[in-house]
Amino acid sequence: MLNGILLAFAAYAAFAFSDACVKFLDGGLSPYEIAFFGAVFGLAALPFMKRGDEHWRDIFITRNKPMWLLRTIMATSGVIGSVVAFTYLSMAEAFALIFLLPAFVTILSVLFLKEQVGWKRWSAVLIGFIGVMIVLRPGFRELSLGHLGALFAGFSGAVGIVILRVMGKHEKRITLYSSGLFGPIIICGLLTVSNYASPSAEQWLYLAGYGLLAALANILLMVAAQRAPASAIASPQYSQMIWAILFGYLVFHDTVDLPMLTGIVLIIISGFFTFVREEKRGVAKPLSVATSEPGPVLVPEEAQPAPADETSGKSM
Repeated sequence: MLNGILLAFAAYAAFAFSDACVKFLDGGLSPYEIAFFGAVFGLAALPFMKRGDEHWRDIFITRNKPMWLLRTIMATSGVIGSVVAFTYLSMAEAFALIFLLPAFVTILSVLFLKEQVGWKRWSAVLIGFIGVMIVLRPGFRELSLGHLGALFAGFSGAVGIVILRVMGKHEKRITLYSSGLFGPIIICGLLTVSNYASPSAEQWLYLAGYGLLAALANILLMVAAQRAPASAIASPQYSQMIWAILFGYLVFHDTVDLPMLTGIVLIIISGFFTFVREEKRGVAKPLSVATSEPGPVLVPEEAQPAPADETSGKSM
């Protein structure tokens, strides 16, 4: 199990480095173009996501077309939102707002899945929103498009998770992964046509890093899921905040003041407490709730393989 946890930490580090590549681009390309090429490079993970009993045509075959299409749209809006967030905000601030995702999942689960939520999880949601208000400090600081992008990325990711709780158990892994790529490729590709800018050699390097590192992270998470239970490999995602602060301080010269740090801590506490409560109640969770990368692997727990020392009989 330890190997699985270490792989999870490595995966979330790769996600953080992927996001740093967006920051390095510094708005030199449109968000649509960045999202498009990131998703194209993300296709590199497809051969590794394909199981032995799956076929390449399964990429386009789904049992629930409306939900599949909605997931592709949400994946597109989530990636665009995250690109905008990492372009205009410090990495720590962008991650803090995107990490509000578990609170959005709780609200959407109540509204659309009729899930019963007790006062403890509602308290976690409230704590998360208080943390966001502390980070944003409306009326005391200027808010930018990046803040809206981060919140929209978190919300889009939450919608995607709710969709996967509905359809995930009945879909093949390659179908779920590809649905998170085709939206950005098709929609962002069309949006890029009118204002395409030819990337420089340096920009190509960052675009490749953005997509390929995210693809690597997805592969690492898939392998981690084979060696450790979901509960052990989901929590390390908050290590991305450590990477964000390190990148911000050492590379991008960002600052994190005390109010922002307080808000970040509250948001992380909210998300972690929500995860713990869902774990106790047996709520189906995705393998990853990251929304800042093209096509993150979002495989419900029921579809994950059990580690070798488990006897639950679950398989991918």
